[in-house]
Amino acid sequence: MTSLGGVAGFDVDVVVVGGAGHVGLPLAIAFADRGLRVAIYDIDEVAVKTILEGRLPFREDGAQELLRRALAGGTLHATSDAEVVSAGANVVVVVGTPVDEHLNPNPHTVLLALDAFKQHLQSGQLLVLRSTVYPGVTKWVECQLRQDGIEVDVAFCPERIAEGQAMQELFSLPQIVAARTEQVRARAADLFGHLTEVIVELEPEEAELAKLFTNAWRYIKFAAANQFYEMANDHGLDYDRIRSAISQDYPRAADVPGAGFSAGPCLFKDTMQLAAFTDNSFLLGHSAMLVNEGLPLYLVSNLEKKHDLANMTVGILGMAFKGESDDIRSSLAYKLKRILQFRAKQVLTTDPFVTVDENLRPLADVLAQSDLLIIAAPHHQYAELVTDKPVADIWNLLGRGTLV
Repeated sequence: MTSLGGVAGFDVDVVVVGGAGHVGLPLAIAFADRGLRVAIYDIDEVAVKTILEGRLPFREDGAQELLRRALAGGTLHATSDAEVVSAGANVVVVVGTPVDEHLNPNPHTVLLALDAFKQHLQSGQLLVLRSTVYPGVTKWVECQLRQDGIEVDVAFCPERIAEGQAMQELFSLPQIVAARTEQVRARAADLFGHLTEVIVELEPEEAELAKLFTNAWRYIKFAAANQFYEMANDHGLDYDRIRSAISQDYPRAADVPGAGFSAGPCLFKDTMQLAAFTDNSFLLGHSAMLVNEGLPLYLVSNLEKKHDLANMTVGILGMAFKGESDDIRSSLAYKLKRILQFRAKQVLTTDPFVTVDENLRPLADVLAQSDLLIIAAPHHQYAELVTDKPVADIWNLLGRGTLV
């Protein structure tokens, strides 16, 4: 097999740095499934070992079989040795920009990650930044590499997948590619053209904002729905019944979301990055944050009005940040738990997918021991819940309405 993009002398087509995570691993598997030679580099040795054993370190629908097929076919390898970076014609870096406890983005994270392996970069490689970055980070990386005398092409090609749907969306969604020159954009398009037919070209700064705008837009939409829910609930009305009515056969309201916890590793973080980018003048973003982050407290405060929480055991069903996921990063279910630990006699938690929380209990135990239940993550199996105990179900998963 010849090397990608007409670049000779490399043993691997793609090296995915940070490739054992929720973004990097599906991408690596997808490239390998299309016949490219792929190496995963990740400092998480446990995750690397798990991948080499043909197992996923986390839940991702449809990825397990493709992982095993790629390993068996020799198109995928994983290692915690940074030297593998030198072997790739294309190096895809899956390291984003986090926000700290004060909601300030830390753009240095990408450069710190780059420092750990940049001595292995080779002239002629294409370096692709894949995760969401603070505006200007792509240019910052370009300048830093130039100062270090490292002659590689740099592109920003943001991931656009929804967790749990990666193995479908990587092959179906248009891919944004951004770089400083047409030549580099063409190299990036060549790479991602192995996955999807539609390529959208932008300048790096445009693409950085495009990714942030996408996530902030979703976060704001969810906040609008959650505030609508609170309005309806405060007046004894069922929000989901109203939402269903206005969206039925009415295209201008077809995208009105249901109520529910809106969190996870991206939407909140990226909205706060935009807030920092605008010198804290992103009023819609801040308002959305107050609504979404305030929903657990709103829920508990309303339950207190109807139930003697101080003398009740409350069971939380679902601790992942969304339904059918095992990812607890930034999950509002844990914020709900912390609030309830001050308001209720006891709090029990359960989740069928989460494996990193030793305090979780079997669903049957939580159902048996709880006086009140709250569905925090709308896992499909909870829709079949049979109980005579009160259930707070703002998702309307049980079809009994959303009133709390």
